[in-house]
Amino acid sequence: MSYQPPPYNDAEQMRDRLSESLDTRDQSTSTDHDFPSHRKLFIQMSGAPGSGKSSMAKLLASAIDGIVIDHDILRFSFLDADFSFHQAAKHAYDLQWRLAEDFIKQGLAHSIIIDSTCNYLEVLNRGSFRAAQHNFTYWYIECTVDDIDLLDQRLRSRISMKSQRTGVDCSPASAPSAEDSRAIFRKWMDHPCRPNNNIIILDTTTNLKTLRDEALKQILKSQ
Repeated sequence: MSYQPPPYNDAEQMRDRLSESLDTRDQSTSTDHDFPSHRKLFIQMSGAPGSGKSSMAKLLASAIDGIVIDHDILRFSFLDADFSFHQAAKHAYDLQWRLAEDFIKQGLAHSIIIDSTCNYLEVLNRGSFRAAQHNFTYWYIECTVDDIDLLDQRLRSRISMKSQRTGVDCSPASAPSAEDSRAIFRKWMDHPCRPNNNIIILDTTTNLKTLRDEALKQILKSQ
């Protein structure tokens, strides 16, 4: 089924939702490294809910002149337009790739960061394909927290959208209830879908800015 935009009655509402999904790059966030402006990166974030993907994505964006495409906000927009949870997920994934393609063609940023879970090979393949197609360097950055109780604490303490989990045992408000949410969550933690190269794994129980700088060091060394 081809992508059809949600039936918003007010065009400004859709623009507002879309702008929320894109990080505007806080230039006040400093880094220990001046990242070369000619380096074009396509970064796929990965990690369980609550692992710090979105926080790390924003820190990276501020350092590399990147745009973050936030899957959760896109999905929330479709849920808000009365799509079912599974339909919203499908359309949000489709839209995130279309947005990435459009931003690259327009030259709106030196780098693209996809802030979404990465549990399936299709997500890796579509990201790496887009990167290669436009001569961007593809990187996979995974945020990890081995303590499932800490993840649960983070999820319960954050302000969640209806597209997001409110706890390890709590599916998103708009999702059909799973038989064993904790087992599914543990499967995501223990068996992430990773590419064969250009992988960075970060233990996000430590300082995120320090981790961001370490990730950039690794990227710079490889190029």
